Amino acid sequence: MTTASRPEVRLRSSESGGVRAAGAADAPALYALSEPFMRSGALRRRTPGLYALTAAQFFVAEDADGTLEGCVALRLYPGDGPSPGSLPAVLHNFCVRPDRQRRGVGSGLLTALLAEAAARSVTEVFAATTGGGESFLRSGFREADAGRAPRAWAAALDPERGSRVFSRPVTAPRPVPAQPRPDRHWRASTQTR
Repeated sequence: MTTASRPEVRLRSSESGGVRAAGAADAPALYALSEPFMRSGALRRRTPGLYALTAAQFFVAEDADGTLEGCVALRLYPGDGPSPGSLPAVLHNFCVRPDRQRRGVGSGLLTALLAEAAARSVTEVFAATTGGGESFLRSGFREADAGRAPRAWAAALDPERGSRVFSRPVTAPRPVPAQPRPDRHWRASTQTR
């Protein structure tokens, strides 16, 4: 039996080591990167153990030395979409080190996450933020009604936090159309006179 593996996504910039799928070994660094954001209230509190359990959901951006600059996770909610056949997902724990913000790190993370969502046939990605949501808007998200989001996730939103919900439809990569075989030209080029 074969199992599907996540594609290795490498987005390089001149200042950064790139974006890649996270693994279990990244869990302590994910927690360390996220902890200041949890302390400030920008992220919901999560335990180091939860990062260990969910590390495979994450993409990480790292500098040339391998130090994490940012992270984002994608969680799928099969069977919890607004219509049969839909596959919603939630983007969560999106954070970028303050000294690396406004340098394309967040955009690289979102690009990798959306490519993964398309590869996994996700129909719509949801996110919630207590901030202004500018990075989501720049990436094609629009403010959305939480009632369209996965029910379990929407029910867990804390109204005291005043989060805004955003969503973005995901389109699958378009297949390259097969080129018709040019029979006439093929025959002409293989015939001898």
